[in-house]
Amino acid sequence: MEIFITLFITGVGLGALYFLVASGLSLIYGLMGVLNFAHGAFLTAGAYAAWYFTTEVRADGSLTSYAISLVLSGLVGAIFAVATEQLLIKHLYDRHIDQALVTVGLGLVAVSAYLGWFGSDPLIALPPTQLYDVVQIGDAFVGIDRFLYITVAGLVLLANFLMLRYTRIGLVIRAGVENRAMVTALGIDVRKAFTFVFFIGGFAAGLGGALATTYASGVGPTLGDAFLIYAFITVVIGGMGSIPGTAIAAVIVGTTQVLVNYYVQGLGDFVVVLLLAVVLLTRPQGLLGKVAH
Repeated sequence: MEIFITLFITGVGLGALYFLVASGLSLIYGLMGVLNFAHGAFLTAGAYAAWYFTTEVRADGSLTSYAISLVLSGLVGAIFAVATEQLLIKHLYDRHIDQALVTVGLGLVAVSAYLGWFGSDPLIALPPTQLYDVVQIGDAFVGIDRFLYITVAGLVLLANFLMLRYTRIGLVIRAGVENRAMVTALGIDVRKAFTFVFFIGGFAAGLGGALATTYASGVGPTLGDAFLIYAFITVVIGGMGSIPGTAIAAVIVGTTQVLVNYYVQGLGDFVVVLLLAVVLLTRPQGLLGKVAH
């Protein structure tokens, strides 16, 4: 039982990382209909920012430096995302094939740039030693870093909920997800909401990248691509545009992947893809998504 508890919490922690990437993808698609295949590049940028800050700028191994690196990584991801929206995406709204081609191209260029700047070998991250400690739950011992991922993802989920529910920009975003044409007809500048959504999506991805360096003990040029695949699966299972659905799906995907990989070695990814196929066949709109009319 102790092994199951350890694996389950580890899976929830992995799901928390998937959620940080997938939440931005879900909002961006829900509001703008943009499938952003460069989203993984935002995560990788945040991961490299965290690595550089904690190894070259403030390599003291303190929790304070680590916390600063998380914020810095989020801002790097956000700036990258806003630049992408302003320089590329805003010229291609309602041209979905062009959006896909451009963002795929940007993702490939970003990976090549990371290879050129940082090399192909993974760079070892040195998080604070406190994150290597464990806590005992019953007879199980679980790494503290797992609870860090879950806590950060929970805070992002709460911030998204409060923003969407109680702010004017959140009202515009929710209305835009429901009926973008109507919001535009009312004279509301939805484009500002577009840019803001890219900002918060990029921030969450960059933040996820910083945490991913701790989970993976380092960062490489393709780190974001690995997480992007499962983030897309999470978004589809949860329902496009649904943040609560994305959160539920992230937990399902993360725990399924970890548990199956342990008990039936090597089949975790297959079962996740099988789960995606079942959802697409039985409930194409996702767990909490709405049926398109």
